[in-house]
Amino acid sequence: MSKRLRNTELCADCNVPEPRWASVNRGVLICDECCSVHRSLGRHSSQVRHLTHTPWPATQLQMVQTLYSNGANSIWEHSLLDPAAVMSGKRKANPQDKLHPNKSEFIKAKYQMLAFVHRMPCREDDSSTAKDLSKQLHSSVRTGNLETCLRLLSLGAQANFFHPEKGNTPLHVAAKAGQVSQAELLTVYGADPGAPDSNGKTPIDYAREAGHLDLADRLVEIQYELTDRLAFYLCGRKPDHKNSQHFIVPQMADSSLDLSELAKAAKKKLQSLSNHLFEELAMDVYDEVDRRETDAVWLATQNHSTLVTETTVVPFLPVNPEYSSTRNQGRQKLARFNAHEFATLVIDILSDAKRRQQGNSIASPKDNVEFILKSVAVRHCSDSQENDQPDYDSVASDEDTDHELPSSQGDRTKSLDSDLSDGAITMHEYMEVKTALSASEAKIQHLMKANNNLSDELRLMQKKTERGAFVTTSSSLPSFPSTMSWSKDESAQKASKLEKQSSMPESDYDNTFNDSEMDDSGMCRRGRLRSSGWFGEGSSIPELDDLEMEADATLPSTEDVIRKTEQITKNIQELLRAAQENKHDSFIPCSERIHVAVIEMAALFPKRPRSETARGSLRLLTSSAFRLQSECRKALPSEGCPAPDMQLVTQQVIQCAYDIAKAAKQLVTITTKENTN
Repeated sequence: MSKRLRNTELCADCNVPEPRWASVNRGVLICDECCSVHRSLGRHSSQVRHLTHTPWPATQLQMVQTLYSNGANSIWEHSLLDPAAVMSGKRKANPQDKLHPNKSEFIKAKYQMLAFVHRMPCREDDSSTAKDLSKQLHSSVRTGNLETCLRLLSLGAQANFFHPEKGNTPLHVAAKAGQVSQAELLTVYGADPGAPDSNGKTPIDYAREAGHLDLADRLVEIQYELTDRLAFYLCGRKPDHKNSQHFIVPQMADSSLDLSELAKAAKKKLQSLSNHLFEELAMDVYDEVDRRETDAVWLATQNHSTLVTETTVVPFLPVNPEYSSTRNQGRQKLARFNAHEFATLVIDILSDAKRRQQGNSIASPKDNVEFILKSVAVRHCSDSQENDQPDYDSVASDEDTDHELPSSQGDRTKSLDSDLSDGAITMHEYMEVKTALSASEAKIQHLMKANNNLSDELRLMQKKTERGAFVTTSSSLPSFPSTMSWSKDESAQKASKLEKQSSMPESDYDNTFNDSEMDDSGMCRRGRLRSSGWFGEGSSIPELDDLEMEADATLPSTEDVIRKTEQITKNIQELLRAAQENKHDSFIPCSERIHVAVIEMAALFPKRPRSETARGSLRLLTSSAFRLQSECRKALPSEGCPAPDMQLVTQQVIQCAYDIAKAAKQLVTITTKENTN
């Protein structure tokens, strides 16, 4: 990792000194607080990396450094530089502003709405404007003027624009000219290193012919960025592309055993996806890997000595408005996968990506795999609670994130071996997982059908919102380069149309895995616990059991809620201190005290409050308290079981504590507002 830029760095959004994070596609440095808002926007708006705790490609870091040094932030704050903006009351956030709503609203306007970007004069033909901008980009990338190209991209220039007269794309031009930083910027915005020009040559070919061998090697890495990162996530190393090794497919050590018919059927369903749908699934899993890894870095770099903080981890992938509601639901449900389940899915993706790339038949044998899991006897030694986990059946908006119930995460900081230290995967467990996944499909179909009306209403609201908002072109949002060069099949376009027409496509692979209920030993749960009132995890769709119950408008006094919140806060502070000091034996006593305080607070409220936000906060409060108890029990080693991964356990405990604190704070706000009206 290279040195920090300067000692005088300032956060691009609020001017806090010494920012520790970077937004790669925006070319700016940001502080911890602002980074939490960037992450809540999603990778389609801002791709964040920690400057020192995240592995960086050297040329990509250099690209960000150059953009930051040359004032890339002025691109996103163009209209704020106008003296007239001061007169109109417009201003950027400052260090003294509160994160919510001041900083968060400014950041959303700046990057999500592009409210301060310089606007081109209105034209009747927007496609003509985009074409002109793309031609300017095509001619600019041969120079080293990065900020000019970023400005063009922000206005709507297309990174993959094919110049009709020149017969190539901007990346071909940058590669031939040896402009490494320009190539990095273009690929961040979706340029394809494997795209052929009119002569059938790729940017990689031009870089090699011009003697820019390092650039050519880097473009190959970018071409396989998706599968490389998935492999690195599992086994801690990447393929050796220089020696023509383009895939590493980790495999279960006992995979030589015959798979059950259900396991084969699940894998066959993945293999039967069209290339278009498979690429979508692979990109969604890539985003989930990024979320889990960034969460791990986030938790490792935050100060947990204070409890109530508004900057927390992102519990699931934020909504991407360019995707269908079905796809957004599937993306959010990836957060529910525990480490075992998610590793299985990643392995399936990698193996099928390799098969498609090499053009092998579905029945082809797996070869050149890396055995990363040791074969051990089947052990089912977990005493995990039968706590029902919340489902994300409705698509949450960015504003609704605070009211959603976060799921159990498999945050990672090391290789798969460390992440799975709470129990090894055997083929028996693998088959059990596959059985559970297959059995969940009928239930998912029912749940998705129940939410169709809600999804339709959400899409209508999104369309109405988009009409009144600033319009952004797709090129202003980063997309993945094509990492898989299989041929385009005829069903790709049909599949795309089918997804738009149907809220539940049969070939949506996400739905195979969406609702698997697993306990900590990897075995399928045989039953679901229903709760009465707030003292439990609740049903998979909240309030299904209470639909006939009349809503109660009465709320407790603000003083009582504040008193119980202070009690919860005090107990959680003790838990966080124990986590910082590695006093893991204190986890269970602390969680018990928190649980009692939560039950007492929930008892203040009616069983079914009229306020939907109050119901959501109560669900988050009680479910997080139950989950906290379950996570804290994992800190105690069980006889005959592998030692738990304490780093992973501690991360989960801290997240549960944050969720409880957030819910308590929401309830204080709700009761204060209602009681003063």
